[in-house]
Amino acid sequence: MRTARVITTAPGTRAEAFGPVEWSLLASIGLMWGSSFIFIAEGLESFEPALVTLLRIALGTATVALARRSRRPVAREDWGRIAVLGIVWMAAPLLLFPIAQQWINSSLAGMLNGAMPLFAAITATILLRRAPRPVQIVGLVVGFTGVAAISWPAVRGASVTALGALLVILATVLYGIAANMAVPLQQKYGALPVVLRAQLVALLAILPFGLAAVPGSTFQWSSALAMVPLGAGGTGLAFLAMATLVGRAGATRGAVAIYFIPVVATILGVVVRNESVEAIQLIGLALVLSSAWLTSRRDR
Repeated sequence: MRTARVITTAPGTRAEAFGPVEWSLLASIGLMWGSSFIFIAEGLESFEPALVTLLRIALGTATVALARRSRRPVAREDWGRIAVLGIVWMAAPLLLFPIAQQWINSSLAGMLNGAMPLFAAITATILLRRAPRPVQIVGLVVGFTGVAAISWPAVRGASVTALGALLVILATVLYGIAANMAVPLQQKYGALPVVLRAQLVALLAILPFGLAAVPGSTFQWSSALAMVPLGAGGTGLAFLAMATLVGRAGATRGAVAIYFIPVVATILGVVVRNESVEAIQLIGLALVLSSAWLTSRRDR
């Protein structure tokens, strides 16, 4: 019974097809989280995984706290839900990803993370006791296929360990659950108070692990500077945008933003690293765009 009270969700407040606000939120999420894997990899050049997680959460919390509305009060009855959200959405996954990226590359991590909308839809189906519309189901499957196609050239031939892949899958499952939990909380209080408190919980949970990782870390300016966009953008602003999007559109439709992460990563690879683009990646890009359109259609 306690689990049923804590892990809850709700339909989005806006059942219409995505408008300018939803598309803007989706694009910003894809941009910030799509670049996060690069910053994580840069941070791991000198910092231990737990220290990377501690620094990004600390910077993200500080960024969100700058907004005065983030300190609006929250009812005592929801403290437990927000605490669980902080662990499930932030502390655990943000620690699992840098640990896993010691054994798998960022492209594979991004591809596996593309399964998050599927887990979000499964969780929403269980909690709401109704399946997504058929067009949305098709959109979710098409989107994951597109993510796999975009990531395939980088994943092909990459060294993979079962442990690294399992850690990313576990983090992705937690993300799917958390996206559902964030919906009713965002609708009740807005994104700022919920995200700030969840990040404070995550910060306290990660603090012992991060401090223990300091002796095993070294200092490099490149790694330290990479933490700034990873924390302020990928941990502060991105979580605010995601909480707002799922509150408006619901967890199933809002989670489609995750499909744009490898799209952004591929574009950055071309622009920043002069990487080439293969035909299968262009097909994947078309599939992701088609998926976003299908999934964003009007809900019930």
